Amino acid sequence: MIVAHRLLILCCLPTIFGMILAPRNIVVAQTNSNDCPASALSRFLRHKVTSGETIESIAQRYNLARESITKMNPDGLRNGKIKVGSEILIPPYDGNIIEVSRGQSWREISKRYRVRADVLFELNGCKPPSGLAFIPINRTSNRRVQPASDSNDSSTISKFTSFPVPRKSVISLPYGWQNNPKTGEVFFHSGIDIQTAIGTPTQSVGDGTVVFAGTQGTYGNLVIINHGGGLQSRYGQLESIKVKVGEQLKAGDLIGVVGATGQPSSIQPHLHFEIRATSSLGWVAKDPKEFLENQGDVPPKNLPQIPKE
Repeated sequence: MIVAHRLLILCCLPTIFGMILAPRNIVVAQTNSNDCPASALSRFLRHKVTSGETIESIAQRYNLARESITKMNPDGLRNGKIKVGSEILIPPYDGNIIEVSRGQSWREISKRYRVRADVLFELNGCKPPSGLAFIPINRTSNRRVQPASDSNDSSTISKFTSFPVPRKSVISLPYGWQNNPKTGEVFFHSGIDIQTAIGTPTQSVGDGTVVFAGTQGTYGNLVIINHGGGLQSRYGQLESIKVKVGEQLKAGDLIGVVGATGQPSSIQPHLHFEIRATSSLGWVAKDPKEFLENQGDVPPKNLPQIPKE
């Protein structure tokens, strides 16, 4: 079946029209689909063409490239033109739809299309690839949004001089793809877990503005700080929050204390910490160790484990 036809069937399902685009600045840390932004395929709109409209004017209205509309509507166009009264599909981002081969992983698709695997994972509902998948494209450069590699040029990275907790500590769960020790399932961990005792003060890694302070899905109690320059830090699973939205912070300012709210990734008490960088798709996860001038390296001693539910 042609990809466009299969997408049309998906977009006709009654549940699709009730979907609302999730806020771009809140993205989950684990693979819990209940907290993940809705899949890009579920956020397609249907636009009825009115008199005087062209592909270009419709693309401009939805802030898309012309090609993103023509590729999604091969049967709705005649000689590059659209018919008044016809309905066309509008994607949420510039990109393509592909058919996924049986057994393909996001990492394999990532290498083929040169888009970061975690970006594909979140854009496609935080689920294993199956059937159809949405591949984003950066229209300004006509290239896919993120390269498959997550490496950074250390000479150009802005370093944060403060560490998220006062005492350096080991990283109990690193950034990137991990294996669930219980189920064997591979999941993407969008930050690092800094092993430290519950009740440990948590501090801002740099100057910035609090843009979120509250409860968010698997993050539990969460604080998000914008630092300028397209960088953002996130502090999850806190016991309590000591700041408010709009508050201006300096590096080292107290923002909360370590806890075990939400859905911690491991049983050791820890702070879930993330660095995100802005992109055309919102805030994309980066490896925090690339941005922290002071690295955690001192093993904590005699820390109690988080009780299992």
